[in-house]
Amino acid sequence: MDAYLLLENGTVFAGKAFGKQKETVAELVFNTQVVGYLEVLTDPNYLGQAVVQTFPLIGNYGVIPADFESDLFAPAAYIVRSVCDAPSNFRCEGKLNDLMIEKGIPGIYGIDTRQLTKILRNEGTMNGLLTYQDPAQNKAALLEKIKAYKVENAVNKVTTKEMKTLTREGNVKTVAVYDFGVKNSILNGILDSGFNITLLPADTKADKALALKPDGFILSDGPGNPAEYKDIIQEIKALGDSTPIFAMGLGHQLLALAKGAKTEKLTFGHHGSNQPVKNYENGKTYITTQNHNFVVVKDSLPEGADAFMLNANDKSVEAIRYGKNVLSCQFQPEFEKSDLNTSFLFEQFKNEIC
Repeated sequence: MDAYLLLENGTVFAGKAFGKQKETVAELVFNTQVVGYLEVLTDPNYLGQAVVQTFPLIGNYGVIPADFESDLFAPAAYIVRSVCDAPSNFRCEGKLNDLMIEKGIPGIYGIDTRQLTKILRNEGTMNGLLTYQDPAQNKAALLEKIKAYKVENAVNKVTTKEMKTLTREGNVKTVAVYDFGVKNSILNGILDSGFNITLLPADTKADKALALKPDGFILSDGPGNPAEYKDIIQEIKALGDSTPIFAMGLGHQLLALAKGAKTEKLTFGHHGSNQPVKNYENGKTYITTQNHNFVVVKDSLPEGADAFMLNANDKSVEAIRYGKNVLSCQFQPEFEKSDLNTSFLFEQFKNEIC
């Protein structure tokens, strides 16, 4: 079936439909990783967004449920160059197209994703419409609809609705994790590191969280514009810093706002598992996984806050230390200890607890 992608700037891409056939307006972002399309489709950070994969072939290893990052299939649409309909992998349990139909995600393939990525890179993140009728006849009205679209109230749509406890045999200490859209790999990493987890809804009041007397707090990643979550920011501020705090992604941005800093939107964001970050304390550069459109404004940080890691490409803030007990990073931290990855960040948090 024919499908069309109409961008906010008026550009039209013609291709073929796959997945669920559903007309959709969404914010367009491009992801630069080579593998991991299943993780992308189940990442809560993509709520309300249409993901453009820069790697041309998608679906070649099929569907592997063990790789899902959550039960939520968050992207509003999926845009690729080529879809593999004959996957080959010993773990494969199905085809991508069938999965997208089941989970209600529309897609378009057969378009020039390289050209589309260049547009988003040069002009910035913009909205787009995935439709099945040639938009030329009604373009003006469609563009008005596209420009009006906003991703709003995203965290409340992805957070857990009730407090949960996750444990692992042998773990003694407990951390309270504010769920702004946390991924399975983060929860598993925390458990593997020796901590039990109390998973908190995003709107949990600070006094209720403190009353649990956790050994530490973790503020998770999640979707949306951090400045919109004013109530959450006030609760984070009320947590204080007597209990160690480690924040990541959206949590990193919300923590900065609670400390009095500002955030701003990047031109096209960082989306992918190949984002370079330099640590100015040891001079090393690390390759990280990121998925965000907003960043902390370095010059707005309060006195004493140390932005000791910056993005190697655009020099945006990647990690901040607020005194001894409070640490945050923009990217997804790693948990398996190695001199080649960013596991030292979580080790610093862990040392403050243990």
